[in-house]
Amino acid sequence: MAGEPAGSRLGVGIGWRPELDLTIERMAGVDFLEVVAENVRPARLPESLRLLRARGLPVVPHGVGLGVGGAEPPGPARLAHLAACAQALGSPLVSEHLAFVRGGGLEAGHLLPVPRTREALDVVTANVRMAQDALPVPLALENVAALFGWPDDELTEAEFLAELVERTGVLLLVDVANLYANQVNLGLEAVAALDALPLERLAYVHVAGGYERHGVWHDTHTTSVPEAMLDLLTELCARVEPPGVLLEWDDHYPSDAALAEELARVRSAMAGTAADGTGTAGTTPGERR
Repeated sequence: MAGEPAGSRLGVGIGWRPELDLTIERMAGVDFLEVVAENVRPARLPESLRLLRARGLPVVPHGVGLGVGGAEPPGPARLAHLAACAQALGSPLVSEHLAFVRGGGLEAGHLLPVPRTREALDVVTANVRMAQDALPVPLALENVAALFGWPDDELTEAEFLAELVERTGVLLLVDVANLYANQVNLGLEAVAALDALPLERLAYVHVAGGYERHGVWHDTHTTSVPEAMLDLLTELCARVEPPGVLLEWDDHYPSDAALAEELARVRSAMAGTAADGTGTAGTTPGERR
């Protein structure tokens, strides 16, 4: 197993959304929260977040628009907003995506993969260092789900992230759902990525549901987490004890009981057991149904 993870101990959490505020407030077994940074104003936090913070639940601001993967440096206003969110929420860290989101004044409207070249790595390194200097807490970067790969890639995703970590000391937010998506869509073996990633720098983990259509996996965060992704979580936990694991759910919200069951499934996968208590450690992702 890898060495002691670098992030704060968080536990099992869920992404806070306005549609889930009452559900989360009355749900047992939620240890921490994540909130989309662009959806909150630090000076006027939602009452639900203030209540949950008062109960002692850590809240991590999760950015979607910083664009550290672009050729342009991160915008000062976006960095200031992330910093203000972290301060207002008393957050232990901030997370963002290793993604391209804009260029030349145009917004991509999606978290696009970064060309994994040495030249791009130099640019991303400079952008990450700039972000780290502007933030009052550590930064964690998330691997993204891709529908395509760049033709001139020189490094695997894991190699790119590993070298970025070595250069900057940035933490990792490993999204096992995105690893699964890239396995389906690009043929990038998810378990091999886990073996190559510097998991000693792990901050926390994402899990989420989606659906496959015509051979393409769509990471929608709108369905129950597939068993294949929970198997990947078990594989990750066999390599390192994650500081935290967080469930994302962004639309078509289920009942309180269904969400509680999803969190129970996450805990079982972390322990290497199925929901019925039988062991699952060592299975191949996708082998159980």
